[in-house]
Amino acid sequence: MKFNIRGRKLEVTESIKNYIEEKIGRLDKYFENPNNITATVLIKLRGNEQVVEVTINANKFVLRAEESNKDLYASIDKVSDKIERQIRKNKTRMSKKANKEYFKDFVLDFEVPKEEENTNKVVKRKVIENKPMSEEEAILQMELIGHEFFAFKSTETGDVNIVYKRKDGDYGIMELK
Repeated sequence: MKFNIRGRKLEVTESIKNYIEEKIGRLDKYFENPNNITATVLIKLRGNEQVVEVTINANKFVLRAEESNKDLYASIDKVSDKIERQIRKNKTRMSKKANKEYFKDFVLDFEVPKEEENTNKVVKRKVIENKPMSEEEAILQMELIGHEFFAFKSTETGDVNIVYKRKDGDYGIMELK
């Protein structure tokens, strides 16, 4: 796996780089051609917390995880474990015939303990009114219903957008084209 390691508000030392490459590099066993995969690692400070964001870009999918801790090395351990859990938990979905081409970069011949298997299913379906609104109105609607995200039609572009609450308390907008 190739690595792109950056630090925001802190210097990334050689020992930190080596530790990241060792921990995230152990995920190579889940990929057919790990040399074609790039992991982008961003280390930043948020208050007194050390935040580690890992984004692994493969050909047709993206794995992403973020963890924070007062100890940088603990954050690295936690984020590596989190990505591995994502892969293991979704093995069944990825190996389905309809998804095989999409996840061809994965090695799917590993065993998953029964308690780790993903048994999630759609249990509720909602129909929402798609009336055009501004970003501010969408944020207000989201806050009023107490959700972490809200889909709306933008009055500016006419496209469907999703506003969501970020971990840092701010908001993000996803624009669907």
